[in-house]
Amino acid sequence: MGYLRIGDVDLYSEVVGEGDPVLLLHGGFCSLESMRVQSDALVPDHRVFAFERPGHGRSADVDGEYGYARGVADTLAYLDAVGLESAHVVGYSDGAIIGLLLALGHPARVRSLTSISANLDPSAFTDSAAPVLDALGEEQKPDVERMHYERLSPDGPEHADVVLAKLFRLWTSEPHIDPEELARIVAPVLVMSGDRDTIPPGHSLLIAASIPGAQLCVVPGTTHGLLAERPELISSLIRTFVEQAAGQPRERRSSQTK
Repeated sequence: MGYLRIGDVDLYSEVVGEGDPVLLLHGGFCSLESMRVQSDALVPDHRVFAFERPGHGRSADVDGEYGYARGVADTLAYLDAVGLESAHVVGYSDGAIIGLLLALGHPARVRSLTSISANLDPSAFTDSAAPVLDALGEEQKPDVERMHYERLSPDGPEHADVVLAKLFRLWTSEPHIDPEELARIVAPVLVMSGDRDTIPPGHSLLIAASIPGAQLCVVPGTTHGLLAERPELISSLIRTFVEQAAGQPRERRSSQTK
């Protein structure tokens, strides 16, 4: 645990366990605490790597707007900094979007991808999440993440509203991923979301159907907060998928896309 210099900023990092490497990518306005149960479930058989993006958790914010391209660049720089050529990637929400872009643009770095509650374009999120976005516009946020922010952020609790405003602008303007482009992904992929998610189940189905061989899991009785609502189930699903993907040669997976 500690900080790594990534580009021009110091980002908080955790590395624990032994075995095949797994990289965790947290969601927007989340810290690594939001994926703690999943990390603990993977640690017995995997070396788990995780870092907090600027303005999240223990990492100080940066000037300017957020963007998924910056998230991908930071992730690549982090992999280089910890000496990883590739890893099994588990991303949630914003982290899942970064994971998809990483698998598209840098396939050699992704051994497998678990994409939890990702969206391909802003409308998939904003059309069904209007109450959530309205709440953010009123400087509100579920207490648990704000509590983590206030406890962990080096910028101080009052900076939360700055981060939320930048995230609001990100979520209503990005990403822009063509579903047809997803056919280029060669890593094994598990697409997951809640049946009451702010990402509609049909959108998760679109993502999974666009990636050859991808698996789809819609978790019953859960919302966009599914990691906290069904932590043991989701951790078990992730662990099983990563173990299966680790035993599948990339050559075999690539041949399925031809």
